[in-house]
Parts: sequence; C-alpha cells; structure tokens
Amino acid sequence: MSHLLYEVENSVAYLTLNRPEVRNALSLDMRDQLLKTLQMLESDNSVRCIVLRGAGEHFMAGGDVKSFFDFTQVTPQERRLSFINRIQTANALVLTMRRLHKPIIASVRGATAGAGVSLALCCDLVIASEDAFFTLAYSHLACTPDVGASYYLPRLVGTKKAMEIALLGDRFNSAQALDMGLVNRVVADDQLSIETRQLAERLAHGPSRAYGNIKRLLLSSSENSLEEQLQLEAETFGDTVLAEDWVEGISAFNGKRKPVYTGR
Repeated sequence: MSHLLYEVENSVAYLTLNRPEVRNALSLDMRDQLLKTLQMLESDNSVRCIVLRGAGEHFMAGGDVKSFFDFTQVTPQERRLSFINRIQTANALVLTMRRLHKPIIASVRGATAGAGVSLALCCDLVIASEDAFFTLAYSHLACTPDVGASYYLPRLVGTKKAMEIALLGDRFNSAQALDMGLVNRVVADDQLSIETRQLAERLAHGPSRAYGNIKRLLLSSSENSLEEQLQLEAETFGDTVLAEDWVEGISAFNGKRKPVYTGR
C-alpha cells in the first residue's frame, strides 16, 4: 500500500498521507514519496495549488516512533549519525515546500502531533476542523523539533509562546491554534473537505505567477534587510508583469469585468 495518495482535480493536487491505521505517522517511505511528488509538481504547470491532508480521521500523529525503538539497541554514536542523516533528508522536503511557487494548503482534522505540526507549519495556509487538536510533543520523547518547526514556530507566535509550546508539549485545540496564528480558518468537522476544496480551487484559478511571487516575498521578509526586501519587491513585480495573467488582470479591471486567469 502506498503511504502517499496523489490525485489532481480542477488544477489542484491532493496529496493524502495514507497510514490511517497509525494516524498517518511519518514513515521513511511517506517522506520520500512526498518529497518526490512535490519536486515533480515544481515543473507541472497544470497544477496550480496543492492540498496536503491525512487519510481517515487524523492529519498526522508525528514520526513513526515505534520504528525508533531499534535505535535504542545500538551505540549512542550510531544513533546520532542515523538520526542526523534522517533529518537532513527531511530537510530537503522543507526546502522544497518553501521553494515551490504554488500555494500549499494543509487540511487538518483530528490528531496533529510532532512532525505533523511541523509539516502543517511549512504549508502556506492551514484550514482545520473544529475537532482538530495539536501538540508539538517532541519534549515528551526527550527529542528536539525537526521538519522546520523551530524555524516557523517562533516566527508565527513569538519566542516566548514558542518556548511554551515546545518545552511543555501541551495539547491545544483548533480554536487556540487559530488565536495563536497557527491556522488560518477553523470550520465544522463535516465541512472541512468542502471548505478545503473551495479554497484550493479559488487559488488554483487565480493569478499563479503573482501568487508564487507573493509567497517568495513574504517568506523572505524576515531574513532580508529593508533595502534587500525593497529590491526583491521590484524584482518580483517586474517578473509578475511578464505574465499573461497580469495583462488579463489589468484589462479586466479597466473593462469592469471579472478576470479569467489561466496561470500563464
């Protein structure tokens, strides 16, 4: 059975984490399939938005901790090297998600823990059901965060709140996640699929080149000086006006009609 399901509908790629029997815990196969699929989507112009979701009743209950037990039987140095290699491979996934010029939506229900929280934080938008709950959880296993959590979390909630979330590993619900800025929308449990599809198709039929440049600008802003960010604004605007969608947007505005964007 594939640990990742893939389908495309109306220019939206739906990537489904597919280990529902273990709450979609992140296996090495799932990680590798997810990375390869996202890398393939970088050059697939027919896909203009990506949705990441979990099979069954949960998004992702973290890493495959049961598989970690084997490493308790080897030397500490062997453990160290093995996990550094694992995490460095996962880093390629984080960097690919950041680099992709397509909006990525996490559609979250049920349990989201550890690497599941990290993966959701790497997405551009997060929509959660009312029954969703979150815990960073790494400290409960005497571990440290990975999959980009230590980068995105303090940028979203501030250092003090990030310390609380990471050190204590307490569980919080979707309403609390919304208040902290970790999710964008909370919807009724039975509306999650519908609301996710509507949001994804809205993005998939928008000005794709502009969206990609908006994503680039906002993800760069915390690392750039003001001068560097202003230069990047000029460069991305210059790139955006090369697109047919820019011509369509300006023409539609002046013609007092709704634009029809093609992603070109």
